[in-house]
Amino acid sequence: MVAPSRARRPGAPRAAVQDAADDPAGCPFDEGRETATPPETFAIGPPGRPPDTPGWRVRVVPNKFPAFGPWPRDGDRSDTLLARRAAVGRQEVVVHSPRHVRTIADLGVRELELVAEAWQARAEAARESGFLYVHALVNEGAGAGASLPHTHSQLVWLEEVPPLVAQEHELLKAAGSCVLCDVLEEERSQRMRVVEERDGIILLCPFAGRQPYEMLAAPLDCEDDPFTSRQLASALTLVAEGVRRLRVNEGPVSLNIWLHAGGHWHLEILPRLGVLAGVELGAGYFVNTMAPESAAGVLRES
Repeated sequence: MVAPSRARRPGAPRAAVQDAADDPAGCPFDEGRETATPPETFAIGPPGRPPDTPGWRVRVVPNKFPAFGPWPRDGDRSDTLLARRAAVGRQEVVVHSPRHVRTIADLGVRELELVAEAWQARAEAARESGFLYVHALVNEGAGAGASLPHTHSQLVWLEEVPPLVAQEHELLKAAGSCVLCDVLEEERSQRMRVVEERDGIILLCPFAGRQPYEMLAAPLDCEDDPFTSRQLASALTLVAEGVRRLRVNEGPVSLNIWLHAGGHWHLEILPRLGVLAGVELGAGYFVNTMAPESAAGVLRES
């Protein structure tokens, strides 16, 4: 539901922006503090660089506090209504830059290309290890779940396609054609929700956005695998541009970014400018206090 008047109600809640407090002197992701993280699993740097030493451009390390991991399966139960199983998987952290950069919006094009290269290399490793799906995500700001301000992403290796992505795949099968292709064609004809189109990637504010300034980035050509696509770097670059434009208008907003692979792959950007309350959580109706057409217009001008 699009209800701009809700934003003007007295005491309207607003999600927190990124934390202003920062301590670069203690950041474990900065170059030169490699021993503050678990040993790296992958890095992009000069030839011959020893692991866990300075000189890297992008660095991947295991998540110290994973939700998914190599847990034992001896507690699995599926013979009752209250079934349970181990959350088997793997979680890695991709440190985007040796510089102490706080947002993906401040990364350069070459840095974003290297992030895409790291995602693709680790996705290949996941598949070789028998994991069916890799969920790539970026959390920025405490209000979006980030515990460290240094820009980074996470890669979650999963044994099966996660529920929301599986739902998208089922919708695709039911439609008999690519729903996202149809949506992009319609959006390009109307133009009112399109923010930018560049290098075969489109960035827009979805027609049914859940939050103010929600964005979606997708390749115009229907591709099902971002981890083998040459356009992943271009998509990340356009996502970073959208976040930069958002910050121009709203400041350092907490936000989540995630990649949906399979079907017609795409990236979703969800700023945390509102608070999910009883209507959203209990009824499944998302109340957006800014029309997506208005949001796209603001971002186009930024």
